[in-house]
Order: sequence, then structure tokens, then C-alpha cells
Amino acid sequence: MTVTRPALPALLIAVTALAPISWGSTYAVTTEFLPADRPLFTGLMRALPAGLLLLALARVLPRGVWWGKAAVLGALNIGAFFPLLFLSAYRLPGGMAAVVGSIGPLFVAGLSVMLLGDRPTLRTLLTGIAAALGVSLVVLQSAGALDLVGVLAALASTASMSTGTVLTKRWGRPDGVGPLALTAWQLTAGGLLIAPVALIVEGAPPALDSRAVGGYLYLALANTAVAYWLWFRGIGRLSATQVTFLGPLSPLTAAVIGWAALGQALTPVQLTGMAVAFGATVFGQLRPRTPRTPTAGVGPFSSSERNARKDSMDVTVPALRR
Repeated sequence: MTVTRPALPALLIAVTALAPISWGSTYAVTTEFLPADRPLFTGLMRALPAGLLLLALARVLPRGVWWGKAAVLGALNIGAFFPLLFLSAYRLPGGMAAVVGSIGPLFVAGLSVMLLGDRPTLRTLLTGIAAALGVSLVVLQSAGALDLVGVLAALASTASMSTGTVLTKRWGRPDGVGPLALTAWQLTAGGLLIAPVALIVEGAPPALDSRAVGGYLYLALANTAVAYWLWFRGIGRLSATQVTFLGPLSPLTAAVIGWAALGQALTPVQLTGMAVAFGATVFGQLRPRTPRTPTAGVGPFSSSERNARKDSMDVTVPALRR
């Protein structure tokens, strides 16, 4: 019997790519609409309302060991990532903070060896290096001196989310649980972790004007609730490397917004770096044509069909239909 190889899930990749494209607007919104120097409060306002909203829609709580796993994933993907991300956004030019994060594929390639047993191919490593090269061309040519704390925060946020991405792939999801519930658990856990730290470090919440309220609503709903649902859905059905190579779309979007809306200049060398990073993103989605059995290469998931059924059921939540 001949087994036909499934076609490249181009539509799934395109839909998942909407998440990092949305995240590319985070930096402009943070610097132009939100209160200054409040990375913890901003991370809290982005995570907890979105998590509680999705939790109300999913109506599923963790069970057994998944309380601990949800806490770990929430800390890596949200609780540590968001404050570090906003710290870098406050201290670096709008596009630069996101550009530093596009070296994520190299982090994931290394972590996949340790946690997934996946040895990166030469092609994967070269593509990751190309993405890092594109990042370097943009960062090193940026106007003015880069803030060291901001750069370190951007690198740490990338390492945190890369670890969370690989662990999300390793652990999968409990039986009967879709990506909507998994996203809700992580956002809620991450938000609850940020809340006491924000209160201790930054004190009482700042006064918010209408611009700030609109900025926080955008971040919580479109930029977080919807975007992270798409992201974790993609992690369940694509390889960790494929998903992470979509990451450079975030800095590319941020750089374009910085140029088009904020008047941030881009030199020819920076434009070359952006082109290299985008090329690495596209190339990272191409999978080598190697023979495989129907059940091979699904990692901790029982089967690709099982996840497809989960995702299909998850999308039919009435409140999410358009």
C-alpha cells in the first residue's frame, strides 16, 4: 500500500505567522500609547485579562501533573517573557528590541537536542545563522548606542520563550484539551506570577488615559488572546523549528512600523539584514522530502490526526466564530 505524503501545511503556517506579525506591533504600542517605565504592570495587563477571558471560553482547568506543567510553561512563555520583553521595549528603539529576538531559532535548535532528541540538520543551523546575521546587520547599524540592559533583556526574553516553546512541544496537551485551554492556562499562570512582583517593584497601578486604555485593550485581545491561541495551535501541529523560524516576522513588522509610523530611519545595510532575516524565515518552513511512516515524527503527541481533531473542535467554540 502506498502512503501519500501530506502537502506542506501552507495555510496553517500562514495562520500561525499572524501571531509574530501581531507581536511586531507591541513595541510601537508600548512606546507610543502606554505609561512609561512600567514593564511589569504592562506585562500583567497584557497577560491576566487575556488569560481569564480565554479560561472563561474554554471552561477547562488543568488536572493532575498539568497544574505544575501549566505553571512552568506560564512562567517561561508569559511570566518571565513579558516583563523582559517590555523592559527591552522601553530601553531600545522600537524595531531593535524585536530584532534581537529573531535569534530564537538558534536557541530552539540547541534546546531541541536536549529536550526533544532532535539533532538539528546542517540546513537548520545555516538557516538559523542566516537569521542571526540579518539581526546583526540591523542591530549593529542602528542609530545611536544600544542600551546594554535593553539588549540583555531582549536576549533573556528570547531564551525564555524558546525554552517554553520546546517544552510545549515536548509535553503536548492532555487528552481532550485543545490549544484554547492550554493558552488560557499559561496566560493566567503567567499573569498571576507577574502580579505580586509588579505590586512590590512598581507600586500602585498608574493613572490611565484613553490612549493607554486603548493600547492595553489591543495588547490583551488581538495581540495576546488571539495571537497566542494561534501560536500554541501552530506548535501542536508544526515542528518546533518551523514555528520558531516564524519569529523573525515580529522584528520585520516592528522595523517596518518604526519606519512607516515612527519616522525611524533604515540604512541600506539594515534593509539587507531585514531581507536576509525574512529569507531565513521562508526557508525555515521548507521541509526536506524524506520518507516517513504515518506515525513517525510526532514527538510527544499521539498522532498528527489527533491534534488536528482537537484543533478543529477548539475552533468551533461559538464565542470565537466570526
